[in-house]
Amino acid sequence: MKHIDLRMTALVVLLGLGAAPALALTADQVNAATFAAWTHPKATGPDPFIVKAQALLSRRSISPGEIDGADGENFRKAVGQFRRQEKLGEGDALDEGVWLSLRGDTVQDVIVEYKLSERDTEYDFADAIPRDYAKQARMKRLSYTSPQEMLGERFHMSEKLLTALNPGQGFTDAGSGIYVTSAGRSLQRGAAKRVDVVKSTGMVVVYGEGETILASYPATIGSSDTPSLTGHYTVKRIARNPRYTYDPDKNFQQGKNEETLVLPPGPNGPVGTIWIALSEPTFGIHGTPEPSRVSKTTSHGCVRLTNWDAEELADLVRPGVPVQFRD
Repeated sequence: MKHIDLRMTALVVLLGLGAAPALALTADQVNAATFAAWTHPKATGPDPFIVKAQALLSRRSISPGEIDGADGENFRKAVGQFRRQEKLGEGDALDEGVWLSLRGDTVQDVIVEYKLSERDTEYDFADAIPRDYAKQARMKRLSYTSPQEMLGERFHMSEKLLTALNPGQGFTDAGSGIYVTSAGRSLQRGAAKRVDVVKSTGMVVVYGEGETILASYPATIGSSDTPSLTGHYTVKRIARNPRYTYDPDKNFQQGKNEETLVLPPGPNGPVGTIWIALSEPTFGIHGTPEPSRVSKTTSHGCVRLTNWDAEELADLVRPGVPVQFRD
């Protein structure tokens, strides 16, 4: 896939100078704008430098959640985690030290061109996903509802950012090129030795051999009404593309539904694309149909990640891996 400089691409989009390929800025002009842009009011829309930092953090499996170009809580959590791991001092500021350690000044392939495949354009999208579980249970699959939602999740980015990088694109023509974030990860399957769920920071941290941190993810962890677990547990099993069994007697009351319901699989199901069952019955770590809300809302006692973070965690762990809930 060919690539372009994110700073140039995003600046053009934000300044309204046209689509990404119609680029007239020189590298020197963009470099001169980099740090100045952090100290001046931003235009509305994704911040190009935060997008780049988010993508580079994601490549290191220090997840910022959804890549959206916003200076939000999940981005700050990721920066703080990176600073701790790289011994760059406390705090969560994206300063020059963080930027240079991420190689933000040199990496040039953060935005890449992706060719839509026939499989992409022929996907059977759902018209809508009802909130009511009884209605969901009558559906064949809880699918994506649009190409923007599907492609955004695949490339770990918000629909808003995807649209900003591809103005006027309908995402419906096989063979057409679109611009997406390149935030792919590569970790050894089964390498996790321990998983910590840290309630105070709203983070899931994965450790490998010798207490090496393999990955960290922003997470929604319980609520005051349905608190999460405390103590030590283990991974019991991993289900990919799972069905979801709603049992109001064991879990929680959803609307007026008082009977057990079995919901079909799909990325827009209540537990997304992954269910990692823990040794405590009915509790687990799972995905979500709403990645933008991870760590910003409450859950029903379980641990909720974005679908892509849950999928990576499912690759890292195996049944029997310890999971520790910490305050």
